Amino acid sequence: MVNRKLAPQIKDAIDYTLELKPCQKFLLDNNVPVYTINAGAEDVLQLELVFHAGTWYEPVNLLAASTNHLLKNGTTSSSAFAINEHFEYYGSYLNRNCYSETATVNLHSLTRHLNELLPMIREIITTSVFPQDELDIYRQNMKQKLEVNLSKCDFIANRLIDEYLYGFDHPYGRYSSEAAYNALHREQLESYFRDYYINGHCVIFVGGKLPADIITQLNKNFGDLPLNRNAVPEAEHKIIPAVNHKYRISNDSKGVQGAIRIASDFPNRHHPDFTKAQVLNTIFGGYFGSRLSGNIREDKGYTYGIYSYLQNHVQRSAWMISTEAGTEVCEATITEVYREMERLRNEPVGDDELLLVKNYLIGTLLGDLDGPFHIIGRWKSILLNELGDDYFDKSVATIKSITSEDIQSLANKYLQPEKFYELVVV
Repeated sequence: MVNRKLAPQIKDAIDYTLELKPCQKFLLDNNVPVYTINAGAEDVLQLELVFHAGTWYEPVNLLAASTNHLLKNGTTSSSAFAINEHFEYYGSYLNRNCYSETATVNLHSLTRHLNELLPMIREIITTSVFPQDELDIYRQNMKQKLEVNLSKCDFIANRLIDEYLYGFDHPYGRYSSEAAYNALHREQLESYFRDYYINGHCVIFVGGKLPADIITQLNKNFGDLPLNRNAVPEAEHKIIPAVNHKYRISNDSKGVQGAIRIASDFPNRHHPDFTKAQVLNTIFGGYFGSRLSGNIREDKGYTYGIYSYLQNHVQRSAWMISTEAGTEVCEATITEVYREMERLRNEPVGDDELLLVKNYLIGTLLGDLDGPFHIIGRWKSILLNELGDDYFDKSVATIKSITSEDIQSLANKYLQPEKFYELVVV
């Protein structure tokens, strides 16, 4: 019998053995790969169709995102209203998102309704017509939203820092404008839809409590489509970073707060330093107990929150520090950011702090493995980035084994102020 008078022994998260549940792979009749995680106690599932149709492939600005957004706005057989009513009737939710390299169509639904929902998804990805009135409404709404956002210093900062890192002509550095929305034409959307959806390259991810005939259902609805007949199109984009590294932008003469972005280019997930750098970043500014938060938020009181992170792009990444602070303390905030970089370069991280961060990261991974949606999401990242089936295990091993000396070496390699672009928008 358990003695309730004795506290249970505390076990560090790094002492646990983490295992990523394997996913199952199937091929439809047209060789479209399907990756599944069959798990969970509830009668729900998530289905995601991932197309190589992101901004990386668009010939003109905003074409990829606009095509993806308008997929639900009318087909040859159904209006936008009918499409949305269909998914709502079955208590499901169909979303779509456009990223740098990929664009997705994502369904959340009860497992028992999948058979009624898949035909509508097929209709959307094969017969969308992009009605002119829907395009006009979309264009008007997006321009109004843009006008509002352009008054916000953090919105301006997010746009400009990416442009400084990669150049405006690079997909990672490009951003929206009224002129770009006005330049969109229905024929462009139809052409992009035909090339990158109807005849595009697709991967399907499904997680949840799956029906026994999941592959039969997917094959019936998608297995005869002209997908994946050709290799993913090759597109090269030259990075042309800004010459100057320090910028001060005035966006609102009456503004009382400034948006600060400090960023440096960084390799992608295939680089051997990437996982180690994530540990260093967590110590630096990657969680609420980080050094940036302790110094600039808790000690100095310059900001409500400050974070650093590694951007998630396929081709490249970027090391980004992001915060908003009062206009009178923006420069002091930047000084403290560089001071924390200097501390990490010159002083070894203590054992207690390193253990705390390791436990935090392993605990985060434990949370990411809670449920089939998180697990299939982890596999999606691994597979789309071509990281290898052992990437998760290697990442866990790296987090557990990294030393204070490794952290200091990485800080001296990457946390050099002269490598960073510095922007303040007020």
